[in-house]
Amino acid sequence: MKNFLYAAVPLWAALSLCSAQPQPSRVGPAPELPKPERGLLPDMVIAEPVPWGDKTPTVPDGYSITAIATGLKIPRQTLVLPNGDILVAEGRGGNAAKLKPKDVIAGMIKARGTSPVKGGNRLTLLRDAEGDGTYESMTFAEGLNAPYGLALVGNDLYVANQDALVRFDYQPGQTKAAGPPETVTQLPSEINHHWTKALAASADGKYLYVGIGSNSNITERGMTAEADRARIWRVNADTGEHKAYATGLRNPTALAIQPDNGQLWVVVNERDEIGPDLVPDYLTAVQEGAFYGWPYSYWGQNVDDRVRPQNPEKVSTAIKPDYSLGAHVAALGVDFSTDAMGARFANGVFVGEHGSWNRSEPAGYKVVFVPFRDGRPAGPPVDFVAGFRDSDGSTRGRPVGVTVDPRGALIVADDLSNTIWRIMPNQ
Repeated sequence: MKNFLYAAVPLWAALSLCSAQPQPSRVGPAPELPKPERGLLPDMVIAEPVPWGDKTPTVPDGYSITAIATGLKIPRQTLVLPNGDILVAEGRGGNAAKLKPKDVIAGMIKARGTSPVKGGNRLTLLRDAEGDGTYESMTFAEGLNAPYGLALVGNDLYVANQDALVRFDYQPGQTKAAGPPETVTQLPSEINHHWTKALAASADGKYLYVGIGSNSNITERGMTAEADRARIWRVNADTGEHKAYATGLRNPTALAIQPDNGQLWVVVNERDEIGPDLVPDYLTAVQEGAFYGWPYSYWGQNVDDRVRPQNPEKVSTAIKPDYSLGAHVAALGVDFSTDAMGARFANGVFVGEHGSWNRSEPAGYKVVFVPFRDGRPAGPPVDFVAGFRDSDGSTRGRPVGVTVDPRGALIVADDLSNTIWRIMPNQ
């Protein structure tokens, strides 16, 4: 017996040492990247929609959450107007044909984890007329084409439809558009594999930045189909003239301007089908003229061997993003916080993570806060709004756009339960 005990000690010690080893970090400025994994189909664990009932998402101690609008038609992004009204872009776009049998299968499975409601193709305005937290809902504009990005510059309200950037005249307090919008510029819309068009206005209002996603996961339709895709345009607000501001961004889904210096930031959904931990979706400051790798490489100069032909010259210029959010979290919203959100969450960005479909262990399905220091991401992400998905797969909501109300609230669009949530520090 004594010999058995002595022999067991090294094994126990070894197991203890193994369990104490730090796990690979998949988030932050320097994520550990595993080797690519290829297969016929990725592991698919999707949302299983169930109603909220009497439940709500969870928020940190000292904060409260309220549903201020329900029964919407696929709410995507929101915009808080100067008088406190909230505009909601509602719609569902895309018309890309499936290329392979596996795409058909994956599409059918993914569709089960989304809302069956038809997209509204409209803007809805929410107003708290009495200041008591109860919002009225009214239709501001109809007949749009899968609206997504929103921006207000003076009296110009810009909307990024899936096919065009348009402009409404907006007067303070207005509850309905006075007429149809004016087209600022057409946007790439043929095929529209990634149809969402993110939008932000420069600090001086002279330029509009539009995020345009790729037409494939990894060039399955050929490079001709990727003309003017996977990039951010900078559009002259007066003339509609545009140029490529940054390229190699597979799907830039949300844009935000840093308040203190006017820097443009973006969250990007990266490529699929090379493993559950590749490739990290990311948050990054956008450098003018920079190339971020897609399709030839990821996270800087890690070559994607699936792309043909290869392009070593382009890869050599690819730069690393600033901050990994983790693979397949599907980041669809981003906004900078303010002091009004409380000291713990004053300096940083909120990111809406719609949630994965191609991991055996789901990721995302929450809103995280990425703390900043000296104008840059600093530290791990913190869960700010969670509880959208239970461990058994039951899923009540999926966050998309996040917008900070400077009066002290975070507005979250949930396109599964078709709800707008408002999170506030307790007084």
